[in-house]
Amino acid sequence: MQSSSSLFPVALMSAERRGDLVEDVYRLKPGNSPDATVELAVTRLGLVDQARPRGVPVILLHGSFSNRRFWYSPKGIGLGPYLARAGFDVWIAEMRGHGLSARNATWRTNKVADYARYDLPVIGAFVKELSGQVPHWIGHSLGGTTLAAALGGQYLGESDAASVALFGSQVSRYYWPLKIPPVQWAGRLLLRSFEHISGSRFKRGPEDEPVGVALESMRWHGLFGRFGERDNHWWAGLANVRLPVLAVAAEGDHQDPPWACRLLLERFGSGQRQFLSLGRRQGFSEDFDHVRMLISTAAQEQVWPRVLDWLQQRPVGESLPAAEPPQGVAAET
Repeated sequence: MQSSSSLFPVALMSAERRGDLVEDVYRLKPGNSPDATVELAVTRLGLVDQARPRGVPVILLHGSFSNRRFWYSPKGIGLGPYLARAGFDVWIAEMRGHGLSARNATWRTNKVADYARYDLPVIGAFVKELSGQVPHWIGHSLGGTTLAAALGGQYLGESDAASVALFGSQVSRYYWPLKIPPVQWAGRLLLRSFEHISGSRFKRGPEDEPVGVALESMRWHGLFGRFGERDNHWWAGLANVRLPVLAVAAEGDHQDPPWACRLLLERFGSGQRQFLSLGRRQGFSEDFDHVRMLISTAAQEQVWPRVLDWLQQRPVGESLPAAEPPQGVAAET
């Protein structure tokens, strides 16, 4: 079968009409990471009306315990369809083992470093190849954290993103017990006995998370821990990022509080930084929480238009020459 990409093997899994929307689901098999079994599902949303050309691409990244349904429901409701109907070319990525992305052979040990180093660059390259434009990126929770990791680690750069929006994303909230080495060691030892953390069991969401992500987070928050890899300091690297950045926090979010979200934004070296906190004190109808900040009737009326305004005010993605494979990816058909 002919690949849908000249960069790496890509198969069109499905092409469906969903009301006024067209939903195309692609399976990417980049083969650029130590685990060659990694496959990533990316959904493209557009309008049925073929007379309207596709607009500037926007890539949406879900958070932990989640999948593409965070961004759009089977009934065509969500920020993804909202942006598609506004004329944007919407792409929704699903991380390893989430939604339509199969679990890879070493799924248990997957971590943010893998997503940032290997997965986001190939997702971005594929979107640029098919759209011919530099995409905007929007991440929620762990999706935003992964996006920050990819930018701070220089796995994504200015040629890969027109702007970045982070919703409920932070790495500065302290977990003081993890600063105590015996507690850290005991926690890591306990976690290593598990394959995954169940989203349904702990009422966090429909998906499971690999234990590798939890172990990585514990290392970040441990004594002398830092946001990064052993040989790549993402937190320091954010100072070199010059892209426009929007950080959105929710006043009722106790998991990722506004002060911590603001700290992440302030690490970026960009001269175009904007912070938005969603709460009554800021004139919103409620103190939004971690999920309702994007999934609720109130968010549809008060938050989604703010996202649209942010995107429309950013420079449109420029036309691109023929794409080249990201580092470590061999072009195939």
